[in-house]
Amino acid sequence: MKIYLIDDDPNILNILKIIIQTRNLGEICGLCGSPVDAMEDLKYCKPDIVIIDLLMPGMDGISFVKQANVQHPGIAYIMLSQVSNKDMISAAYESGVEFFIQKPINAIEVESVLTKVSQSIAMKRTLSSMQTLFMTQMQDMMPKASPAPRQEPAHIQKAKDILQRLGVIGEIGSKDIIQVVDYMITHRDTATDMTLTELCARFSDTPKSVEQRIRRTANTAMVNLAHLGLEDYSNDTFIEYSNTLFNFEQIRAEMDHIRGRNLKGGNVKIRNFLNALMSYCYK
Repeated sequence: MKIYLIDDDPNILNILKIIIQTRNLGEICGLCGSPVDAMEDLKYCKPDIVIIDLLMPGMDGISFVKQANVQHPGIAYIMLSQVSNKDMISAAYESGVEFFIQKPINAIEVESVLTKVSQSIAMKRTLSSMQTLFMTQMQDMMPKASPAPRQEPAHIQKAKDILQRLGVIGEIGSKDIIQVVDYMITHRDTATDMTLTELCARFSDTPKSVEQRIRRTANTAMVNLAHLGLEDYSNDTFIEYSNTLFNFEQIRAEMDHIRGRNLKGGNVKIRNFLNALMSYCYK
């Protein structure tokens, strides 16, 4: 099951991510601290399950679920909350929420709720498949030759491999990054002088949204790389990319931020990141 996480507290997002991954409860297809940005992401990552905090700035969880149910039907919603108000809980269920997970987060409760929701989704899909089977005519039983799988260009596969090593291949912005790098490689003569917004406009009518997704994904990659460096300074991925895809001073600033030494972490120069990634893929 593909799971999308929404909470304005990054610590909650990290805890949920660790629980889901270590207990093999599903695939994290995206996470976000803003419900407004998350609404835009849903149409791209198409999750089976969304776990969302009840109380957030900009848009509360109940309003989000009501709106998302109209735009993206078929998604199961689980709500995080410290609130025990019966009226609010009732309103959440009426909006389409299937289960609650109480804060502080408990790994056993998360596993129990996600297992129940996943089983419910699987059963609904099975019933839907059976109904479709009975409603359609018998198809030709003779096996048909499958078309040969389309071979991906080597530079796209290389980009995917690098994003996988950085731990962001599941982020929605990774698809945008791959599209931009592909364009930069295949249009080297014209893409060199383009701004990031101009590049994003090649793939979307809303280039600012694409640019934001790319920035969030690149920033997540930097944070993941900083964590790798803290765990093992000799880690191959950390050594290879901390001073190529990123500026090492910014990686070190992020490491100090994680340690609690700085209030502000590092930042990513997106165009430098994309140019370096293109260089790796073009080798």
